[in-house]
Amino acid sequence: MNNKNQGEFYSPDFNKLKSTLDNNFYLFFKFFTPNRWNLLLNIIHLALREDGEDLTSIGIFKESDRADAYIIAKEDAICSALPLIDIILLCLSNKNNVLYLKKDGDRVLKGEKIAVISGCAIDILKGERVILNFLSHLFGISTYTHKFVQKLKHSNTKLLDTRKTLPGLRYLDKYAVLIGGGKNHRMDLSEMLMIKDNHIDRAGSIKKAILSLRDKYKNSCPPIIVECRNIDEVKEAVKLRVDRILLDNMTPYQIQESIKLIPPYIETEISGGINLDNIDMFAHIGATFISVGAITKDAPCIDLSMSIL
Repeated sequence: MNNKNQGEFYSPDFNKLKSTLDNNFYLFFKFFTPNRWNLLLNIIHLALREDGEDLTSIGIFKESDRADAYIIAKEDAICSALPLIDIILLCLSNKNNVLYLKKDGDRVLKGEKIAVISGCAIDILKGERVILNFLSHLFGISTYTHKFVQKLKHSNTKLLDTRKTLPGLRYLDKYAVLIGGGKNHRMDLSEMLMIKDNHIDRAGSIKKAILSLRDKYKNSCPPIIVECRNIDEVKEAVKLRVDRILLDNMTPYQIQESIKLIPPYIETEISGGINLDNIDMFAHIGATFISVGAITKDAPCIDLSMSIL
C-alpha cells in the first residue's frame, strides 16, 4: 500500500492489484496504463472526498467491527469495471476482501449477486455509494453499447464511441464501451487530428486545413480525419488522401453516393443523430465505422444495490 494521497486516501499499487486480479480482469489492467491509472485514482479520491467523513458509521461502529455485504443487480445488465470495488476499498484501507461472482462482460440478471465484500464495516459503508455510483453508470454504458452492437452484428461496420464522455470519466466510459462490444475512437485530441466544420470554415477550405497540419507536424503527423458535410467536401478530402472521412449528418442516400467516391485505403465513418431506432438504415451501407455519442452520453444507469449481511 502506498502513502495516503494528500493525507486522506491511499493509492493502491497497480502491479500488486494486477497480480491478484489479472486472471479474471485482464482487459481492465491492460486498458489502464500508468497514466490512466493515476487519472483513475484521482477521480476515485475526488468521489470519496465529496462524500466527506462518514460520521454516521463512525458513530455506530468501532474500527474493529467487521461486516459482510453483497452487491446485487436490480435489473438485467452487462457487468463492467468490477475491479473498481477493490480499488475503492483499498483507497480506504487494506482490511477488505472482495469475492467476484461475475466478470466484466458477463450478463447479470435481475436479482443476481455480483460480488461479496468482507471487511471493515466503516470502510464498506463509506465506500458503498461511491462503488454503486461508478458501477451503475458503467454497467449502463456497457449494456447500452451492447444493444447497438447487436444491431450491427450482421454487417462489417464497427461501432465507435466519441469524446462525449463525462469530464474526468473519459477512460472509464471508454473502457465500458469496450466491454459492451464497441470500439474506441480517439482517446484525446492528440491521438488523431479531426478537421471539423469550424476548422474548415476558419481555415478557408479542407485543403488549406490539411496542408497546414501536414506542414506543422511534418513526418510525425497523426492520422487525419475530415468531417465532410456534402459530396463536394468528400471529393476534396479524397484528393488529399486523408486517413478517414467522416460523413456527418448525411442521409443514407448521400452516404451511399459518398462511399462510392472513397477508395478502400481511406476509412469511412458515419456520424450524426444515430440511435437504436435508425441505425438499421446505416448498418449495411458499407462504412468502416459508425460513431454514436449516445452510447456514453445517453446511456441509462443500471439499478444496483448493496446489502449488509
